[in-house]
Amino acid sequence: MDNHGRGDGPRPAGGAERPPDPLPYEGVWRFTAPAVDASVPQARRAVRDLLLRQGVPVSDDLEYGLLLIVSELVTNAVKHAALLSPVLAVEVAVGAEWVRVSVEDNHPYRPTALEADHGRTGGRGLLLVSEVAREAGGAVDVEHTASGGKVIWAALPLKPATPTA
Repeated sequence: MDNHGRGDGPRPAGGAERPPDPLPYEGVWRFTAPAVDASVPQARRAVRDLLLRQGVPVSDDLEYGLLLIVSELVTNAVKHAALLSPVLAVEVAVGAEWVRVSVEDNHPYRPTALEADHGRTGGRGLLLVSEVAREAGGAVDVEHTASGGKVIWAALPLKPATPTA
């Protein structure tokens, strides 16, 4: 794990204070899963267990939102990318004040959040992910990978967003 020089390297010249050590729950964890329906609940459980095991300070609402996002992103990869990407990767990155979940597959198609169409029963997963992230004060994006696939990620603050009046 790369701590980005946070307290594990030489001190800067001039006697400056060294950056603080990472908090016990900070880090990056990655696992792979087959692009099959059974991977959706497995990924959800794995992320939930990781948050608990590492002692990440998530509220019940934030945990629910993160797990909903994981479910939607893994479901999208299973439904839309499995043919070209039989394996997907789930990553959880936790910083001092944020948590980011991402799902990577090898399919080159870059989806966009669809508008709500109440006549359709599906196709709104990324819209839901975007709304959950927005309400939490976070962000969502889709990026291309060097191998031609994509990573869809959502980052949420660990501290509740302050309401604007």
